Amino acid sequence: MKKLVTLALAVSTTLAAAQTMRVGIAYDAGGKFDKSFNQSAYEGSQRAVKTLGVQVKDFEPSDPSQVIQGIRSFANEGFDLTIGVGFANNASISQVAKDNPDLAFGLVDDVSTQKNVASLTFQEEQGSYLVGYIAGMNSSTGVVGFVGGMDIPLIHKFEAGYTAGVKAANPSARVIAQYVGTTPEAWNNPGKAKEIAGSMRSRGADIIFAAAGASGNGVIDYVKQTQCVKAANLPSGVKFTSDNFAKVSKSASYKAACAGNTRPLFFIGVDSNQNYLGDFDKNPATLNHGLTSMLKRVDNAVYTLISDVKDNKFKGGQRVFGLKEGGVGYAVDQYNKALISSAQVLKVEAAKAKIISGSIKVPTK
Repeated sequence: MKKLVTLALAVSTTLAAAQTMRVGIAYDAGGKFDKSFNQSAYEGSQRAVKTLGVQVKDFEPSDPSQVIQGIRSFANEGFDLTIGVGFANNASISQVAKDNPDLAFGLVDDVSTQKNVASLTFQEEQGSYLVGYIAGMNSSTGVVGFVGGMDIPLIHKFEAGYTAGVKAANPSARVIAQYVGTTPEAWNNPGKAKEIAGSMRSRGADIIFAAAGASGNGVIDYVKQTQCVKAANLPSGVKFTSDNFAKVSKSASYKAACAGNTRPLFFIGVDSNQNYLGDFDKNPATLNHGLTSMLKRVDNAVYTLISDVKDNKFKGGQRVFGLKEGGVGYAVDQYNKALISSAQVLKVEAAKAKIISGSIKVPTK
């Protein structure tokens, strides 16, 4: 009897293991803990592990040429779903999907021609419009910056939406835009992004939106070191026109570095909620240097795809996530609620409703 029970348990355990859904994820440049795009995908997969009981195995290539090897290994092991994060993984995902027509694949941020690939894309311009609107309402100089990662149409969508939002809130404002580079290395070059941020501040920018993957950490680092814009350093033709944050409590470090006629320097985060990265003194009650973040809910898209596969509802083809689908947005939390007034939130929400209804058409380039 004891042998029969042991055998039954072994069989049931084997069946359970066989039925556990397996998901493979190949990340883009910057790695899964880039505090941005890749990390959002990672968090979506981990939510699926906790709530759906799936198994996730991931692959972080040290070189782009290795990506197809990682993706092919998932397929060879019969993984139920393999996801490539980032447009750079399109060719690899498409090739392996073509070779394995009976398996399901996902691609984040680009569109594959293969029928067994679910292509998850976003209306980044819509979320960027909203954070641009916030920047336009709050810039003390009327000059704001945009730091893009790789100079490609995808990031042009961020820039176009951001610029449109800034101009909608403040028609006389000026947007300075610059890209880190033209190759995939542009996503992981914080030193270059930091240099660009310094150049933008010297031209009067007091708010900088970085859509640059891990390179964006360089912008945040520059803001942390500099903290403010000084009237004495403003270029010709630029002057302070507002002081929206005069009543917000400042850290001792800020007061020491930014005495006199100054205004705070801010970054705008991207993809994940990066507001907390602007809490330089670990005190949410003092002025936060993350004005807001443009949320690109890669986590939601990845989780939804995994759930669909688990429920046998997988469909190939393009799926678009915009404001209406909760795929993009902006962040207000304990870190920046003192920076964005309730009156401003109402204006942003009104703009959001108009975008969803179609009365505001946000440009993509």
